Amino acid sequence: MVSIGPFPIQLAVLLLALAIAVAVGWKTGRAPDPPVKVTPVLIDMLFVGLVAARIGFVLQWLPEYLADPWSIIRLGDGGFSLWAGTFAGLAFGAWQARRAKPLRRPLAMAAGAGLGSWALLAGALVLMQASALKLPTTDLAMLDRDTPVSLAAMSGQPMVVNLWATWCPPCRREMPVLAAAQERRPDVTFAFVNQGESEGDIRAYLDGDSLRLRNVLLDPFSATSQEAGARGLPATLFFDADGRLVDTHMGELSEATLTHALQRFGPAPTPQPVPDPSKETD
Repeated sequence: MVSIGPFPIQLAVLLLALAIAVAVGWKTGRAPDPPVKVTPVLIDMLFVGLVAARIGFVLQWLPEYLADPWSIIRLGDGGFSLWAGTFAGLAFGAWQARRAKPLRRPLAMAAGAGLGSWALLAGALVLMQASALKLPTTDLAMLDRDTPVSLAAMSGQPMVVNLWATWCPPCRREMPVLAAAQERRPDVTFAFVNQGESEGDIRAYLDGDSLRLRNVLLDPFSATSQEAGARGLPATLFFDADGRLVDTHMGELSEATLTHALQRFGPAPTPQPVPDPSKETD
């Protein structure tokens, strides 16, 4: 499952963890006399953590973001640094509790419950997705030839499956990033599975934007989206060489977030130098 309704499932996990933290904070915050309000501090910690996580990720991938500065503020690309966000959020909470002794214990218990539940839920989600979602076996139509093909039949090396449509603005914005990655990473198979559109619409878009993509597939009934549990576009699925799902991304990819996701498949192969015929000797 990639999403719940229009929302990425990772966001649903984060909100559920926050709800657990708020519940623990509310219960433990009633013990002191007078009771202390923990929820506002928890929400502030989450906000500070998210901002710091975004800044940390942008700094980590600064050259890629500077190539497209507007992508820095497109939070939908999912670029967040877990460690920077966790450290900043906990540090802010400690700073808030430094002079409010009654707040310390309830806040620590609430923050621990939130982090612990998030870790358990996120881990369970990874295991569930890896075991439940394999490369689809449904026959699709290849844009460049009439022979039916399935994603499962194209396996043998890591694969990135992008679900997209020409009417989707984020899909169109991220497509040049994916096209460049396809050229840069010949060790990874990229499959562009169009959802529900005609061959004519797809060709008109690709020709109009001068995109030269390999493995453009037609999925007229959006069967791949249904199988993946994606309720919106774009959605991108990352499979290892054995066809196991290792990552998902709901929403637009930036160059930074795509490069970060591709790291799990190892470094990009070193380009081989092209021989200069003028220097060849008999």
